Amino acid sequence: MVKVGVCGAAGRMGRTILEVCRDTEGVIIAAGVEHTESPVLGMDVGDVAGIGRQNVSMVADISSVIDDFDVLIDFTFADATLDNLRACQAAGKRMVIGTTGLSDVQKDEIRAAGRDCALVFAPNMSIGVNLCFKLIEMAAKIIGEDNDIEIIEAHHNQKKDAPSGTAVRMGEIIADTLDRDLKECAVYGREGLGAVRDKKTIGFETIRAGDIVGEHTVMFACAGERVEITHRASNRKTFAVGAVRAARWLMEKENGLYDMQDVLGL
Repeated sequence: MVKVGVCGAAGRMGRTILEVCRDTEGVIIAAGVEHTESPVLGMDVGDVAGIGRQNVSMVADISSVIDDFDVLIDFTFADATLDNLRACQAAGKRMVIGTTGLSDVQKDEIRAAGRDCALVFAPNMSIGVNLCFKLIEMAAKIIGEDNDIEIIEAHHNQKKDAPSGTAVRMGEIIADTLDRDLKECAVYGREGLGAVRDKKTIGFETIRAGDIVGEHTVMFACAGERVEITHRASNRKTFAVGAVRAARWLMEKENGLYDMQDVLGL
């Protein structure tokens, strides 16, 4: 059995992860962590998530439950994730990180932590999105140099980081495949008059509206045709299923930094 702890357990994503944990054979909900001002502290995590009592109380101090779980799943915010990572690193605990909006320095800290514990770190845990990552790499190899490349993403109106971590990862995959530096070739939105499009650039368009769970399209366009690779998520459960799958997979791994491509054998 894999004992799982969930950070941000009272949030929309956290509650979905708890539900998937309850429904997944071989997984036990062992801990739920929330911020210090949360009104649900002390409540049963199952009552908070609406999945029935689990006899696990919601806590704010991760150190108080560090011995209760095997793997911690974290989809919270950058600073909180790094604090939780340090606690797991010190205790040698495994961790699945789906948090986005991390700085380069914070990403470097996650990479370094892989020397002391086993981590899965990915901007998107969806199995379908990770398949798209592979398809995007293939398309970039075959037609990328001859096409204009645009990445269009849409999310709900409460998402703070833009472009999304998934969109950035898509851009990184394309840039790496084409031997470009994304920091130099990325264009984030366009307005007014300017020079015609530079074929070496990778464009990003961001939409924030309503309750859109997550949509990503990569467009490869040239004269006469275009290829579009699109993923649309209609329910957060797809991300939770991937995260729990990663947690189970991670139990068989030694210290190191992995991503969902590793989990799925891609």
